[in-house]
Amino acid sequence: MIWLFVLGAALAGAPFVAELARQPVQAVRKGADLAKLSRGQTRYLWFGPKDGPVIVLVHGLTTPSPVFDAVAAGLARQGARVLTYDLYGRGRSDRPGGAQTRDVFVRQLRELLVDQRVAEPITLVGYSMGGVIATAYSAKYLDQVERLVLLASAGLCHKFDRFTAFCVKAPWIGDWLMVLFGPRGLRRVAEEVRHLDSQVPDIAEVIEAETRMRGYMPAVLSSLRNCLVGDQRRTHGALANTGLPVLAIWGDEDTVIPPEAQDQLAEANPAARQVRLTAAGHGLPFTHADRIVDEIAQFGLVEPGRG
Repeated sequence: MIWLFVLGAALAGAPFVAELARQPVQAVRKGADLAKLSRGQTRYLWFGPKDGPVIVLVHGLTTPSPVFDAVAAGLARQGARVLTYDLYGRGRSDRPGGAQTRDVFVRQLRELLVDQRVAEPITLVGYSMGGVIATAYSAKYLDQVERLVLLASAGLCHKFDRFTAFCVKAPWIGDWLMVLFGPRGLRRVAEEVRHLDSQVPDIAEVIEAETRMRGYMPAVLSSLRNCLVGDQRRTHGALANTGLPVLAIWGDEDTVIPPEAQDQLAEANPAARQVRLTAAGHGLPFTHADRIVDEIAQFGLVEPGRG
């Protein structure tokens, strides 16, 4: 009987042991630019000239801000001033406790812009879950957003694998499974990415490194449960009524965001300009960065063909 108790205790404590064995974020952010915000420090990076139009890039659920390195560099060459940053729980930003809701991420972005003294209207670009955050931010701070760009955006419909779907719906056991076994799945994704023609050469290493960071897997699960819930069709409809220019770019081979998302956005916001990239999966910011920069330039954010 005692062995059953010991075994149960060992199994229950396994996620805590696994988390303690992972690297704390403080160990990897030496020299990083950090903004001290209300819920913790946020790592950020500027690209491009100081006098260019400001474009802010918001990354997605699992891959931190380096996913945008090629896009940011391309927009900077076009003359834009580009800001990337790590969402809480990712990259080199802090891992605060509590639910990771849309409001938490909207507040993080707002506080970062205030900290960086960005006063002029911005162009906001959101990738995957970042599209959810960018859409929510635009609805709340409409006067501060000049244009909204969505890249393979969540917030309308998306597909979870069976493991992730179970973890999202199952309290306690889902947390246990995600912390222990979630990194394996993401490392498999990194291996698949390694074989893609990427414009961010080390993106597979970036994804793999995240799985070894303390607080990362709990953050991913919390965002799945609290940020990627429901859809934003009403929000997109409300934004359509304001006349905010919206550009949405999708990959025609995306297995995470299904084609119905494009149809749902068209229904909610018929004025949104939509582009579907051929031979593009969910990783289009690093596989199709040049095309994204071109589409953004044609959208009127920066001068097409410059650089």
